[in-house]
Amino acid sequence: MTKHTMKIIWHPDCFKHDAGEGCHEYEPSPLMEINEPHPEGPERLLNVKSILEKGPIRERFNWQVGRHATLDEIAYFHTPQYIDFVLTAEQDTPSRIDGSGTVVNPGTIDAIMAAAGSSIEAVNCVIKNESQCAYALVRPPGHHAQPGMADGNCIFNNVAIAAQHALRSGIQKVAIIDWDVHHGNGTQQGFYERDDVLTISIHMPLGDWSDHHPQKGTVEEVGKDQGRGFNINLPLRYGAGDQAYQKVMEEIVMPQVRDFQPELIIIACGQDANQLDLNGRNLLSMQGFRQLGHLANKLAQELCDGKLVLIQEGGYAITYTAFCMYAITEGILGIDKPMADPMAYDCSIEKPDYVIEQIEGFKEGWQAALSMHR
Repeated sequence: MTKHTMKIIWHPDCFKHDAGEGCHEYEPSPLMEINEPHPEGPERLLNVKSILEKGPIRERFNWQVGRHATLDEIAYFHTPQYIDFVLTAEQDTPSRIDGSGTVVNPGTIDAIMAAAGSSIEAVNCVIKNESQCAYALVRPPGHHAQPGMADGNCIFNNVAIAAQHALRSGIQKVAIIDWDVHHGNGTQQGFYERDDVLTISIHMPLGDWSDHHPQKGTVEEVGKDQGRGFNINLPLRYGAGDQAYQKVMEEIVMPQVRDFQPELIIIACGQDANQLDLNGRNLLSMQGFRQLGHLANKLAQELCDGKLVLIQEGGYAITYTAFCMYAITEGILGIDKPMADPMAYDCSIEKPDYVIEQIEGFKEGWQAALSMHR
């Protein structure tokens, strides 16, 4: 029997984006002696690329250099006014285009165009049956970017542009599962009144953090008008852990995706829910991510002939992010002898009961919110 393989789409221009230094992702502080690199740096993806090229299952990956998106393709999701605003921002750098941590510098435009185009090519690989599963190894991330607004290190929304491309290519329905630790607010906003895209976000409960991020990420945000019932938010409590993520996938995400019957599943594939991430608090180990990969592939095999696209989002622990992405691929590919986790604490000490009780409440809360919106 032929072994399951995965196509990886990447582009060297994605490494051109440099958000500079400061106080974490913010402006430098006069109180600090030393500025630190912006957490959304190229190093995190270089390590992901390295482990996939050098790890024990490297022969299961087929590599392809992607391409830049066209401006018409960016306009599948973003407004013309916003696209012009972004392109102009590179003329006066550094430019913090959301007034906070989202920075445009020389090289940024090349990176965001390569990220979007490579994400489209990942979709093409799958819908043209070149590979059942494709992974766009791209940066900067995109899921916070709304049609007319940047947010949270995200400038163009790679996942949303890829989904729109799939729909324009003949796919009737797309399910987007976002397991980045932050709410996929930009993707939610873009499809909030649509019934051809199911958006599901599993995240920590940060709420609406700025004028550029007005969505709260709560269960009550269920979609609007024709899209009512096609947006699902699952704000897990801090420290959720592996067992809670498995439960929320098996008991809420997978049944909802089955009901939707998509022809393509896209994963907004962040690893910042990992135990060591400086931007996340949900404490997943490699095993937790391996299980997410397994369940995503199981769903794709069951519903859409295995058609599964992963698009890189967050993940800021430069070393452990790479190990966790490797674990996701092990889960998708069904590796019998997975890599040992070199860094995580003993997950048997997890106490997930309080989070699991919260998951039961999600089901009731979502149905109640749907009833209120009738």
